[in-house]
Amino acid sequence: MFDVMLERFFEDSGRIFIRGSLFDESRENGTPLQTNQTYIRQFSTGANFKSKTIGDFSLRSYIGSQVFDQGFSAVAAGRNSESLTRSQRTPAQQFGIASQWSRSAGTRQTLVAGFDFREVRGASDEIVFNGGRATSAVGAGGRERAFGIFAQDIIGITQKFFATIGGRVDRWRNYDALSANKSFSTGATTATVFNPRTETAFSPRLSLLYKLNENLTLTASGYRAFRAPTLNELYRSFRVGNVVTQANDKLLAERLTGAEAGASVNALRQRLYLRGSFFWSELTRPVANVTLSVTPELITRQRQNLGRTRSRGVEIESEARITNTVSLTAGYLLADATVLQFPANRVLEGLLIPQVARHQFTFQARYANPFILTFAVQGRAIGAQFDDDQNQLKLNKYFVLDALASRRLNNHFDVFVAVENVFNQRYDIGRTNVTTIGPPTLARAGFRLNFGAK
Repeated sequence: MFDVMLERFFEDSGRIFIRGSLFDESRENGTPLQTNQTYIRQFSTGANFKSKTIGDFSLRSYIGSQVFDQGFSAVAAGRNSESLTRSQRTPAQQFGIASQWSRSAGTRQTLVAGFDFREVRGASDEIVFNGGRATSAVGAGGRERAFGIFAQDIIGITQKFFATIGGRVDRWRNYDALSANKSFSTGATTATVFNPRTETAFSPRLSLLYKLNENLTLTASGYRAFRAPTLNELYRSFRVGNVVTQANDKLLAERLTGAEAGASVNALRQRLYLRGSFFWSELTRPVANVTLSVTPELITRQRQNLGRTRSRGVEIESEARITNTVSLTAGYLLADATVLQFPANRVLEGLLIPQVARHQFTFQARYANPFILTFAVQGRAIGAQFDDDQNQLKLNKYFVLDALASRRLNNHFDVFVAVENVFNQRYDIGRTNVTTIGPPTLARAGFRLNFGAK
């Protein structure tokens, strides 16, 4: 990996920067045939400008490309053999630009507005294998263009009561999309050209904040949101192990309606911080992998708009600064995520949403004295969840502990070592016919150079 950034500051009026990065990675995924390689190139530039009269401006633009190669295989039930099912190459390119303006309007009001634009071109080129022989070539791809504008008004109604009112309009368009299939045995090629698709969504938001005193703050918010289906979801069918997932070019955008309410507390002279919130959201037309058929050798799924789902629960976070160098943090999440309505398949109504654990707990203990030692351990406990929409394939609960140690040798040079899954816990992350196990103990070491430090 290589990452470099050059920037220049202009006293108090702003800055400009350019940044470029290269990333190349090769992996073996547990079997001789299951390998992948990723190559990413990115370039970005931007500027910030501050003016006491007209406000603050920021401008960002980026361009990038990536290529992903991967081999997929079907593993026999006894894990004694595997056979190659697909060899895939997925190139993609993206371009984007975004700008934001903000300005204070008096002592208790701040205005914010801006826009963003993004265009993505992606494709998937695959060779399909059956019994170890290449049988066909499959290709799919298209372009996606998204444009959004937003505005926000932050108002201090009193010295203790604040309101934020905002809205965003998104317009999404998908075009130049097609899929093709060539049979090697017959030489015949079939192609499907998809019609352009366009949708528009308005996403309002209202947030309230009330400071009862210096140590207790109450918050509440209500909002709507929008997510367009990706090129991958619309046009790319794929197979992973013994699971085939079919694309669906008829997918519609997801729409979210949600609300949150909570409180935050500072105590013990700012050394103890607690935050808790209740959340509720309903998602209409969520994109989900719906099971079509199950056999001992193959599970077939398709991406579909899953009617309506609901997520509700409680999130709690805490941080305790024991000394200036020692701190403890912990968090708990209770999430009840279920399918409310799905007229196309009533059997799924009332079931849990796949891969959403009902209980999650995290913690971290940290000692930070950079020129002597920085040491941290963090753990996460994840409750049981399901790997499929029918709630038949259960993933058991697990606990994983990670550790990190680093030391600053001078103002510009740090060394570090990190270990993930310290106790080498074996836990399930997939149950689609053949169980997939999470990564074992992983260790890495390196150094950081920072020429901007003083």
